[in-house]
Amino acid sequence: MIDRRLVEYFDWWMLALTAAIVTAGLVALYSAVNAGGGGGQSALFGRQLIWYGLGMMVMITAFIINYKSYERWGHLFYLLCIGLLIAVLLIGKYVGGSKRWLAMGPMSIQPSEIVKLAVIIMLAKYYARVVRPDGLQLRELVTPVIIIAIPFVLIVRQPDLGTAMVVALIAASMTLYVKIKRGTLIGLIASGTLAVPLVWMFLKGYQKQRILTFLNPDRDPLGAGYHVIQSKIAIGAGMISGKGFLKGSQNSLDFLPEQHTDFIFSVLAEEWGLIGAGFVLLVFLLLITWGLQTAQRNRDPFGTILAVGVTTMIAWQVFINIGMVMGLLPVVGVTLPFFSYGGSSVITMMAGVGLLLNVSMRRFMFEK
Repeated sequence: MIDRRLVEYFDWWMLALTAAIVTAGLVALYSAVNAGGGGGQSALFGRQLIWYGLGMMVMITAFIINYKSYERWGHLFYLLCIGLLIAVLLIGKYVGGSKRWLAMGPMSIQPSEIVKLAVIIMLAKYYARVVRPDGLQLRELVTPVIIIAIPFVLIVRQPDLGTAMVVALIAASMTLYVKIKRGTLIGLIASGTLAVPLVWMFLKGYQKQRILTFLNPDRDPLGAGYHVIQSKIAIGAGMISGKGFLKGSQNSLDFLPEQHTDFIFSVLAEEWGLIGAGFVLLVFLLLITWGLQTAQRNRDPFGTILAVGVTTMIAWQVFINIGMVMGLLPVVGVTLPFFSYGGSSVITMMAGVGLLLNVSMRRFMFEK
């Protein structure tokens, strides 16, 4: 029998905010694949609707099952995701010079997207056991480093530095939330700063090129700087109210590369202007704030840290993607949640919202 309190505590606001973002994302995607005639890309919109149908089922499954079960079985999910990442390196297929996808019949999945949730669950499970008011010591961070390092290295080898960086940022945010002793934190920051030259040595040529182009976009306007320059032209062309639905010239004339994936925010800004882009950013901000409030309202350490992890996943991807298309950050191939085309991204984000709804609707279990 269903506990009626699950219905009473159901978070309709979070569902409404998600529905608003999904609707805006589908409108932007329809325009990205159909403006100027659409050509062979118009079928992508139909596929995205199918992905959202699957994403809805995943979201419902994610909030129906008591989230404490994820704490119990999270390690199996993590091992499955690591296995998928290894399979990508062995039998994955190349697309655009990277080996990130696994072919599964008529569709492909990108395990590096799904592994974000596995890392979040594993870290929440660990931190819920060791968290203490005075903060974690260095020896208590060895296990989290191993949990993060394995998928990080496997994703970097694909190569997909952007997704690996998002995994690291989510983990860093969760670790800072549970608190680190001041001396340990200072030591880690100093070590990270000293490691920057070493990291630069291991970057591939095109990754160095992207960072150098970010610092000076005009050094290669027809090569590495082309994406960002065209994106900024599209965003600026939208002005206050935009050019109108399906009327973005940068999009319809194919000046804007990757307009249905990484640069879809530029399509939105060109057609709906500052008003439309500002509205979408406001709804994202409300969703992120609501996710953090969900974490604060739950009295269970695992539920709280889990909600923080999922919320920071959404927040970092929004921040990096929009910073990237506006030329404020290097282009690293990070998708905009609920907007960019792609089944793995859609299902990961819908599952994340399902986990947030789960934590929110079961908070009564820990209330006095």
